[in-house]
Amino acid sequence: METRAIVIEQYGHADQLKESQVELPKLGEHQVLVKVKATSVNPIDWKLREGYLAQMMPWDFPIILGWDVAGEIAEVGSAVADWQVGQAVFARPETTRFGTYADYAIVDDHLLATKPDTVSFAEAAAVPLAGLTAYQALFTHGKLTAGEKVLIHAGAGGVGIYAIQLAKNAGATVITTASEENHALLKELGADQVIDYHTTDFSEVVSEIDLVFDTMGGEVQANSFKVLPENGRLISIVGKPDEELAKKVAVAESIWLQPDGKQLQEIADLMAEGKVKSIVGHTYPLTAAGVKAAHELSETHHAKGKIVLSNE
Repeated sequence: METRAIVIEQYGHADQLKESQVELPKLGEHQVLVKVKATSVNPIDWKLREGYLAQMMPWDFPIILGWDVAGEIAEVGSAVADWQVGQAVFARPETTRFGTYADYAIVDDHLLATKPDTVSFAEAAAVPLAGLTAYQALFTHGKLTAGEKVLIHAGAGGVGIYAIQLAKNAGATVITTASEENHALLKELGADQVIDYHTTDFSEVVSEIDLVFDTMGGEVQANSFKVLPENGRLISIVGKPDEELAKKVAVAESIWLQPDGKQLQEIADLMAEGKVKSIVGHTYPLTAAGVKAAHELSETHHAKGKIVLSNE
């Protein structure tokens, strides 16, 4: 079937984004077609648009960007057993050139989670990529447990907001960095200590951290090793740690997100219980102009919370 989508036909700046009709692949037997009510913007979207990931993902054009979706199931594949047409769902689909900046998106059935009734489509669309990134960094790779101390860099960012809440729910002591204007919000979300990175060097005020979640890379990552004891861990989502520094701690690795419906359902259940919430800082329409504006904001790295594209 054809769908309206926001696509790129070559790599470049945000002005490459345009509206088009795209023929979707045939629905697989373990796939569902989702009518997209909302999607969200993540840094991978514009990094891919610029061509930075072209070697890793050597795709044909046109490319539909976007790898978060919230919406209603419009059609199910022949072997889909647990999902029905009309159900409200959200997901981080597999990374293909048929992304979610579209009226319809194809999702593998094992990647779906049920959207809680108390959560809007916009709030649900904000979660999958950022929430799963936080979950996997903290628990799958970081092995965070109750009673440990975690330092989460850039707590007010798209990933940081979920990381704070998930770490707090797991019983950890949560320390984060953010500019002054976001301190109250992050404390409300569960941060025990918020450090203003404009005025304070975090490495001088914290120590004996069990896990550092690095969302910044560069100098911030290098300085993070100063607060880790020998048995400390550092998980990065932005760059491979320096080999010499990495030898000084138990774990230091850079990870890449794996889509996971079961983990997303765990986050959905926490949302249904009011223990995790989305902070949607900015909403734009799912149009070429809306996506362009959303990308330009995301590229500043100063968006508060998540940037959502609404299609309702």
